[in-house]
Amino acid sequence: MTTTPRADTTGNAGTTGAGTAPGTAVTAGPGRILALAWPALAVLAATPLYLLWDTAVVGRLGAAELAALGAGATVLAQVTTQLTFLSYGTTARAARRYGAGDSTGAVAEGVQATWVALGVGVVLAVALRLLAAPVAGWLTGGDGEVAHEAARWLEVTSLSVVPALVTMAGNGWLRGMSNTRWPLYFTLAGVVPMAVTVPLAVGRWGLVGSAYANVLGETLTALGFLWALVHTWREVGDDRGTRPSWRVIRPQLAMGRDLVLRSLSFQVAFLSAAAVAGRMGASSLAAHQILLQVWNFLTLVLDSVAVAAQALVGAALGSGSASAARRVGRTVLRFSVGAGAVLAVAVAVGGAVLPGAFTSDAAVLAAMGAPGGLPPWGPWWILAVMVLAGGVVFALDGVLLGAGDVAYLRTATIVSVVLGFIPGVWLAWFADLGLTGVWYGLLAFIGVRLVAVVWRFRSGRWVRTGAVASTATADAEE
Repeated sequence: MTTTPRADTTGNAGTTGAGTAPGTAVTAGPGRILALAWPALAVLAATPLYLLWDTAVVGRLGAAELAALGAGATVLAQVTTQLTFLSYGTTARAARRYGAGDSTGAVAEGVQATWVALGVGVVLAVALRLLAAPVAGWLTGGDGEVAHEAARWLEVTSLSVVPALVTMAGNGWLRGMSNTRWPLYFTLAGVVPMAVTVPLAVGRWGLVGSAYANVLGETLTALGFLWALVHTWREVGDDRGTRPSWRVIRPQLAMGRDLVLRSLSFQVAFLSAAAVAGRMGASSLAAHQILLQVWNFLTLVLDSVAVAAQALVGAALGSGSASAARRVGRTVLRFSVGAGAVLAVAVAVGGAVLPGAFTSDAAVLAAMGAPGGLPPWGPWWILAVMVLAGGVVFALDGVLLGAGDVAYLRTATIVSVVLGFIPGVWLAWFADLGLTGVWYGLLAFIGVRLVAVVWRFRSGRWVRTGAVASTATADAEE
């Protein structure tokens, strides 16, 4: 058995010792889940909190700059989130290895995921730099000032793509080994300097200063994860080495294929929403940017419990314990539903004051409230309902991702976009329903996903024990 920096019951990186024996890392009590979830919550909340701060800082420049940030941030999100398998897929695979007692194999998943991040990241960064201007022009509906500012922001921010993907891979393998503390430290090492820098940079260089701060923070965080990978591999590594290994990368990509298609479905929904909002004018796009950043923050708070589900479900199934995996799922669901209800109430109660924290522009505030729009609620109130439903959706997403049930999640997400979102959002455009109609389309998207994941969880078809996530993955490794 190889040695490894063990993750203790609070999620700390502990002393070096014997590798985890099968079944010892899969306790599913509330204390264990919370111990993994609270550092993950800080990690997941850090970036959305920064983006809210960034939005507030840029919002003081004016509606055009805020709209440009909304367009640029939407494009960057679509570029980076296509590689979510670097975090979610790596977590599932590393957790199974860890639960089966193969600590070296768990870290090897991180090594190979990092190679993928470096290779793909360079390609995406170059493409983003070259296509910044035409993409910004399309997304902003040809608004010259907004398009120009968005393109400048994207050209600088393209330098953050590689470190962002390295960070995804690092989060994945460390979560898989039930270590959520180190990712917290590395994230804070990047976010804190970024938050301090952005008002100074924006004050000096305008909107592009936001991009400079983003590159700085992402680079510092990625350096932390690279240090962790080198440090841990020196303690647990064997003759598998650190060179790229197609034997490990191939099954990662097999799982990644379904997760990329799932991510593309998300991006079709949110890119379409941003495009429609942009064609309604700068005020609607600026309002959509604020609403979207609030949504991202609240849902990632819910996703912190799902991160614990991914690690514990994967480890339970890796050790051969289907009953432990089901217990984790039920416990996570209870926690997440309660959290979703609390957050939804907070959004509803804060609707009278929170939008004003991001902008003082009367037209932007009116777009968020959508006076005279579809009865009885505007976009802000639709947001509250979406958060309530998200308490269930995100919890069960985490359970199914931890089980490696990515093919089902891929199909369910595509169906949600085709049957829920696309008809709603484009109807909003053609029928001139305003930003309220766009957010009703997003609500339909969440509703279809809710039905799909609840049915799958109750069916029990996601439960597959063993050291690999699926039969297809196992075949790829043989």
